[in-house]
Amino acid sequence: MNLALWITAGLLALAFLGSGAVKLVKSRDDVVAAYAWAEDFSKGQIRLIGAAEVLGAVGLVLPPALGTMTVLTPVAAAGLALLMVGAVIVHLRRGETSKIGYPLVLFVLAAALCVLRAGPYAF
Repeated sequence: MNLALWITAGLLALAFLGSGAVKLVKSRDDVVAAYAWAEDFSKGQIRLIGAAEVLGAVGLVLPPALGTMTVLTPVAAAGLALLMVGAVIVHLRRGETSKIGYPLVLFVLAAALCVLRAGPYAF
């Protein structure tokens, strides 16, 4: 089970690191071209979402890899799960029901990682 949780954390970290980096590095217009929902948000809000995603990704793997502050892994997973709840809400508000699948999958994975790493499979 530990290996499965490490793989899940790694895949989540890659997904959020990539997505967050785009939001941090690209211009607002480029982000809006890639993500239609971004037109509802300011440049600062988009950057904040990107920073949260990157920090969450780092929090999933770095603390346990270093063997220190491992409590941050379930905290990061919980934060990313909440971020995906927000993503689902934004898509539903915009009428984009066909686009809620990906954030729902990420939510389930992050929530499961949070519960399992905070509970029976803590470091």
